[in-house]
Amino acid sequence: MKGPEDDPGLAGKVAIVSGGGAAGDGIGNGRAAAILLARAGTKVLVADRELKLAERTVEMIKAEGGTALAHAFDATQEKDCRQLVDAAVDTWGRLDFLDNNIGIGSRGSVVAEKPEEYRRVMQVNVETMFLVSKHAIPAMIKTAKGGSIVNISSISALRPRGLTTYTVSKAAVIGLTQAMAVDHGPDRIRVNCICPGPMYTPMVNRGNGMTEANRAQRTKASVLKIEGTGWDIGQGVRFLLSNHARYITGQVLVIDGGVTLQGPERDSQAQ
Repeated sequence: MKGPEDDPGLAGKVAIVSGGGAAGDGIGNGRAAAILLARAGTKVLVADRELKLAERTVEMIKAEGGTALAHAFDATQEKDCRQLVDAAVDTWGRLDFLDNNIGIGSRGSVVAEKPEEYRRVMQVNVETMFLVSKHAIPAMIKTAKGGSIVNISSISALRPRGLTTYTVSKAAVIGLTQAMAVDHGPDRIRVNCICPGPMYTPMVNRGNGMTEANRAQRTKASVLKIEGTGWDIGQGVRFLLSNHARYITGQVLVIDGGVTLQGPERDSQAQ
């Protein structure tokens, strides 16, 4: 006998994936989620600050027969976030899912960090999720009678290691997730959080000058001794948005190959 969770409930639904672009043909967390959702029959609005990066994700989705549209926006501006949600609803008539996938890195202690950099990281890593969700939730309630949201945090929120501002911002994402889950559970909106470990993505490679030695060190940090990729995070997003997770809300899913099971090390590579 089949239960309601046997149907993933993704086909015919509409999702926004913020930060859904990536450099070249690389697979970042957002691009992977967008592709995997589209493969399951979800219509995906791929949003990114750089339109060409979102457009490449859309090209990859359409090459597989999926449905997607690219949208450029500045997630730090409420007007852009409102227009993003309106674009999804105007195009497909509804909004069911949101993958909040925007974030930047930072290093240093409270003594070393500049106040303006602290404010910038908090704005990009936390306030953007607040702003997109602020407009997405009413649209979900009105057009779909519910929905599901996944916010992307980091294992740095759970295991500080010399990236103080980044850690604070990603810990705030967990708090935001849990508060939203409580606030909007009665609206039949589930809100969960993923904490990625040291995934190898285009952003990590481009932003930090990743060397082969760095990659080997990060792989060794996993108890599985394998390298995590954007696909691993994308699979987690698709699961949490789907009916397979219908009774899961306010939770933190750690996807790190077991890195957090071992002692923390100060590391120059942000996670």
